[in-house]
Amino acid sequence: MIKQEINEIKRLYTPSHCSITRICGCYVDGEKNKKAEFKEAFLSLPEEEIFKYFELLRKTLSGTVGKNILNLEFPLSTEAEGGTQEFLLRLRDSKLKDDELLAQFYDKVIDTYEYVGNYLILLIHDAYDVPGKTNDGLTMDDASDTVFDYILCCICPVNLSKPGLSYDAETNEFHNRIRDWIVEMPEAGFLFPSFNDRCTDIHSTLYYTKKPEEPHSEFVDGILGAVLPLTAGGQKETFQALIEETLGEDAEYEVVKNIHENLTELIEEHKEIPEPLTLDKRQVRDLFEKSGIEEEKLTDFEKIYDAAAGEDACLLADNVANTKTFEVKTPDVVVKVNPLRADLVNTMTLHGRQCLVIEINEHVEVNGIPVKYRAGIDIPNE
Repeated sequence: MIKQEINEIKRLYTPSHCSITRICGCYVDGEKNKKAEFKEAFLSLPEEEIFKYFELLRKTLSGTVGKNILNLEFPLSTEAEGGTQEFLLRLRDSKLKDDELLAQFYDKVIDTYEYVGNYLILLIHDAYDVPGKTNDGLTMDDASDTVFDYILCCICPVNLSKPGLSYDAETNEFHNRIRDWIVEMPEAGFLFPSFNDRCTDIHSTLYYTKKPEEPHSEFVDGILGAVLPLTAGGQKETFQALIEETLGEDAEYEVVKNIHENLTELIEEHKEIPEPLTLDKRQVRDLFEKSGIEEEKLTDFEKIYDAAAGEDACLLADNVANTKTFEVKTPDVVVKVNPLRADLVNTMTLHGRQCLVIEINEHVEVNGIPVKYRAGIDIPNE
């Protein structure tokens, strides 16, 4: 799913667009015991509760695609009888009205979700009447020809509110506040099936994790049976390892800077395209070659890539590129530059010493104080 499709589902979690049919939940304590369960027709809930649930559901579809929102494909084996995808399909088709299936689902979550503390398992069923769209992207609410039938699960920590004083308006006094168990924003969740190309795709799911570097892999394996890609941090480390291993001990500043500039340029060119920019093995090799890595150093690139990332792995460009800053670091000095102006930092040999040279303009500040500078003397490279 791309961001536009995710946002289309998120817009359903408002009073004017809501089509949620049912909500179910199971409250689990820190000892993995089921403390309470409930199931309700969603629109029968009090309005104040509906708005609170909307917040939790929208949060489960919030974040950055490829970092904490992941498109996962189901392996073919999970679609056979008894597989994870087949179970989720039966759960979806039951519209959350089968108590036995719900109990099995809760048990699966409790067995696989590693969390220290209390939490709430929330499940909704929705049947979204998908409006048609014109060729120029305009929505036609009266031209729907398909229904997106799905479930959304989110797992929310439940913690005690903070201690403190509260004001009692009836007695006009302050007293110790009664601490309540508060349902917090979700740590993990998933949408099944996916809403790919604005259509139902039962072969994939959209997974949410609050912490991209801690994606609850046991939960994904046990409930979804899908394979998690490298985390955003893992992809960045892999890309850096590819550069280091390909260049070896001869990593030149200009080549690394060229890789940064060319990658930033690719991201800029792709900015208007909805799908995230991914780089496969061939595209990474082309990037390295374009950036000045010699052909002889690329001889074993395929082997290096397979060992570092995996034979068929793709890297998300936004995960491997630092689009916020270009940083040059020595033990005593750190230089941070606008990523689009890496050309302002160069290397030069002065008096036999390797130096970083930073081009400056008429506006220079030192610790926030504007300063003037004297015109220097041009020194040729030695």
